[in-house]
Order: sequence, then structure tokens, then C-alpha cells
Amino acid sequence: MTQHSAEGTRTKVKNLKTLNNTVLSWLKISIFLLALIPLTKLAINACTDNLGANPIEKITHVTGYWTLSFLLITLTVTPLRRLTGWSWLVRCRRMLGLFAFFYACLHFSTYLVLDQFFDWASIVKDIVKRPYITVGFPAFVLLIPLAITSNNRLIKLIGGKRWLTLHRLIYPIAIGGVIHFWWLVKKDITEPLTFALLLAVLLAIRLIYWGRTKWA
Repeated sequence: MTQHSAEGTRTKVKNLKTLNNTVLSWLKISIFLLALIPLTKLAINACTDNLGANPIEKITHVTGYWTLSFLLITLTVTPLRRLTGWSWLVRCRRMLGLFAFFYACLHFSTYLVLDQFFDWASIVKDIVKRPYITVGFPAFVLLIPLAITSNNRLIKLIGGKRWLTLHRLIYPIAIGGVIHFWWLVKKDITEPLTFALLLAVLLAIRLIYWGRTKWA
């Protein structure tokens, strides 16, 4: 490899680590549009009467699947930043987390409106009697303060340390979400098992970094 090509490679790597504001803005727009694809496909299928024999179940599954997906993608940001040095990833994390909350709201709204028709007594019975709802409902509730405090003004108001402590709730939320999905599925556990393994890896990476920092 010539000196010129080596310098060019180092420049490209450096550019990946620190994106300028213009590139980052376009990246955020791209992430935003890509994140809306599952909802767009769901809407198109609903308009074309292509949601299958049980439309409510289909909507519930898709919105729940993408809630977990965005939760895990959000949890991937910090390990990936540490491994690659791409500091700009942190500036995309808030949007990813908010999309997790967005799909969680759609997931819960489907259950509340389409499945239960605002039958609060039946909902309370479900929360008590059905284990997957018993776990899933608190996970959704815990997402609410995380979404509300995902802006610079409240971060300053709460204080950085308290904000970080609050947002560590994402770990039990993700664990609760995986358990909710696992207990919901009766036969094929391929998808919840995949989510569980990915979450285990992400948590293990965090524990390793935490251990190195503590004992350094």
C-alpha cells in the first residue's frame, strides 16, 4: 500500500468517526424515513384488506416486533460507538428510542382500542391473569418517562446524573419486552429467542465495559 492510499484510508476512517452536520442531518432524515416503513406497509395492507384472517393480531404483532427491534437498535448504539469510535451514533440514539416508544404506543393502542374497545375492567383482568400482559404493561408504562425526558430542556432541568439513572430503565424495559413476547408466542419461539440472544449479547458487552471501567 502506498503512502498516498494509506493516508486516504485514514482520512475516510476519520470522516466516519466525525460526520459533519449536513451529512448527519441527511442521515437522520434517512433513519426517520426508514423507521416509518413498517407503519407504511401496515397502512397499505390495511387499505388493501391484506392483513390476513386476523387483522388485529397482525397489527399487534408488527407493532410489537418493531417496538422490540428499535429498543435493541437503541441499545446497540453505545457498544457500537465504543467499538468503532463513531461518536455521531449518539446523536441518532434519541430518535431511535422515540421510535421504540412510538411503536409501543401503536402496539398498546391496538390492544386498547381494537382488541378491548376501552373495556377497562377486562383490561385490568388481563393484566392480572395473563402473564405476558402482566410483564408487558409495566414495560410500556416505564417507557413513558423516558420518552417525555428525551429533550435537552428536561435533561438540563433534571440534571445529567439523574437523567442517566432514569434512562437506565431501558434495560428492565427491554428484558420485560422480550419476556412479554416469549410468553405471548405459544409454538414457534424463533423470533423471541432471537431477541433474547441479541439482548443477552448487548447486556454482556455493557457488563464487560462496566467491569473494565470499575477495575481500571
